[in-house]
Amino acid sequence: QVQLVESGGGLVQSGGSLRLSCTASGNILKFNDAGWYRQAPGKQREMVASIISGGTWNYADSVKGRFTASRDNAKNTVYLQMNNLKPEDTAVYYCSSEFVIDPDGTTWWGWGPGTQVTVSS
Repeated sequence: QVQLVESGGGLVQSGGSLRLSCTASGNILKFNDAGWYRQAPGKQREMVASIISGGTWNYADSVKGRFTASRDNAKNTVYLQMNNLKPEDTAVYYCSSEFVIDPDGTTWWGWGPGTQVTVSS
């Protein structure tokens, strides 16, 4: 099957930057959709950035102008560049992706385990 692993989280001061990566491994034939989500303590998981294959990234209003998502299909990797971080960005960040894993068109969709981002004031 496929595994997703995020990296790049950590502790940063308000106004700082972090870059998250999410790399997939496994029997992957084609990279379809992808997304970054986050979940703060006591809150529901929310979409941060998402893309449908061949489209453009959509962003949550709270991160527009500060976060930039990108993807490298050849590396089966998505990135999230986070600038001007604020304490309210503190959360566990998850990536999700969909891949074609079989020539018959079978797809796989799943979540990574998450990476903690903590922004201090």
